[in-house]
Amino acid sequence: MKLFSLRISIFFICILLPALVMSQTTVVYPNTEVPFLNLTPDSRSGAMGEAGVAISPDVNANYWNPSKLAFLTNDDDVSLSYSPWLRQLVPDISLSYLSYAHKIDDRNSIGASIRYFNYGTVALTDVSANSLGSYTPSEFQINGSFARKFGDELSLGLTAGYIHSSFSSSASTGQNGNPANAVSAGVSLFYTKQTEEFGNDAVFSFGTNISNIGSKISYDTDGPKYFLPTNLKIGVANTWNLDDYNQVTLTVDFNKLLTPTPPVRDANGNIIAGKDDNISVPSGIFSSFSDAPNGFSGELQEITVSPGVEYWYNQLFALRAGYFYENANNPDNPYKGGAHYLTLGVGMKYNQFNFDFSYIAGNQQNSPLANTLRFTLIANFGGSSNQYKR
Repeated sequence: MKLFSLRISIFFICILLPALVMSQTTVVYPNTEVPFLNLTPDSRSGAMGEAGVAISPDVNANYWNPSKLAFLTNDDDVSLSYSPWLRQLVPDISLSYLSYAHKIDDRNSIGASIRYFNYGTVALTDVSANSLGSYTPSEFQINGSFARKFGDELSLGLTAGYIHSSFSSSASTGQNGNPANAVSAGVSLFYTKQTEEFGNDAVFSFGTNISNIGSKISYDTDGPKYFLPTNLKIGVANTWNLDDYNQVTLTVDFNKLLTPTPPVRDANGNIIAGKDDNISVPSGIFSSFSDAPNGFSGELQEITVSPGVEYWYNQLFALRAGYFYENANNPDNPYKGGAHYLTLGVGMKYNQFNFDFSYIAGNQQNSPLANTLRFTLIANFGGSSNQYKR
């Protein structure tokens, strides 16, 4: 058993949908591991309710929707993001993210990224509270992506990744344990169309991304194997260029884990509701749409909703806001989350540089992520500015 683990996210027409029903992925099941894979790394989407699968492309599409990389117009883009994580609870946890994209030609782009989650220093003790030293667990993922346009409005993307986790089942004894490793893959799609709405130039976009499809992960050769947090994102966005100076984007993302929901068992371990979750990865993905112990309503409760808005003035200054909603805990399934919080942020652009900042304006009762900050710096080299005037 691991000593330390933190298991901590259709389009409306003209207006934001109210929150109805996991970019931040506070729904975490006991049969999944490495939940850091679904934590929002960048400040722009972090300020828009954790939504990003369909908004205008930037280099952080490596995480949100790699197929969007094909629509980048700069030759090279690089981004660095940093967030002190759960600082209200623990002082030294952080998430760092480095993302890079290169435009090969008018139709093809490649991307690469690395995300590093540092869990800080953990003090180890035995059952008698005697010190066994300290332990510094961490996890990282390295991804590579390829995106290609098919026509002027559609692109597809493929992603492959490597995951490493230094957690070990023997950490509680002060011994060195085996780190866990896994490989992952993802597929993504992006559709965008420039149009005219209400007398203004507009852009409508749709995106979807299935990420972290991969092998099960284990910390012991003969120990239990856990699912990666395979994840489905679907989103839409609409951008209006109101005039030469003002631009507004409305977006909403829907998010769901594609891993089996644990069944409800009696005192003898017999399943009394739901389905057996000891299945293969492909079976787990398909069964995730129909295995909730409380039926179809339970499946809806596993979907998080992230509406967001972005306003740009003269392509120099941006204001952003959003809301993250996750269904509250249900007595039939204690693994559902219940996080809901407001997100806010700003962005500034100077020459080839963008600086973004976001803030979670929640409270500890609703989310341990309250008061979380994120910082992102983006640099663009070569080519022209983004076609959406990002």
